[in-house]
Amino acid sequence: MASGATGLLPRNPWVIRRPITVTEYHRMGEVGILSEDDRVELIEGELIAMAPIGSDHSGTVNVLNRLLVLAVGDRGVVAVQGPIRLDDLSEPQPDFSVLRPRDDFYRSAIPLPPDVLLIIEVAKSSLQYDRTVKRALYARHGISEFWIVNLQGNEIEVCRAPLGEEYSSVSPVGREATLEIALLPGVTIPAAALLA
Repeated sequence: MASGATGLLPRNPWVIRRPITVTEYHRMGEVGILSEDDRVELIEGELIAMAPIGSDHSGTVNVLNRLLVLAVGDRGVVAVQGPIRLDDLSEPQPDFSVLRPRDDFYRSAIPLPPDVLLIIEVAKSSLQYDRTVKRALYARHGISEFWIVNLQGNEIEVCRAPLGEEYSSVSPVGREATLEIALLPGVTIPAAALLA
């Protein structure tokens, strides 16, 4: 899905858009405009439809969930498709986030960028969107590490060291690699378990 392209109204300077805030987004859920079954996320003030989840995507999520929970243990909280509040206009729902440990497991508040140790997106049909819109968004908000499990290319793109809207280090790794979470030294995941 292209950034800024929302259906019938292309991005034009004479079309004034009113962004939706995170508070309004949550209110839409409270009053029933959006339900838990609506697969949308708030990106830069716009509701973005999330792609349907196929079996290869859901299977990879299942494997990654098991591996992350076992590897991270008590050193972090592994969140599956949970929200991250980046600012007042963006609250994406990445496939995974590894969060700093907290006694309440984030029941009292949605995680913010300083809470995030790693974000992972599993991508097939959403690959270009994750590489462009999501990667720039996560970098801009200082998410220190972002992985894209690229199901099309059968590799994992490891993005580290955010600088503006880019990551200064983007490394594709294949099946032979062992992935280590930079902020959790010793926490490793074998890439081969995630790739076909």
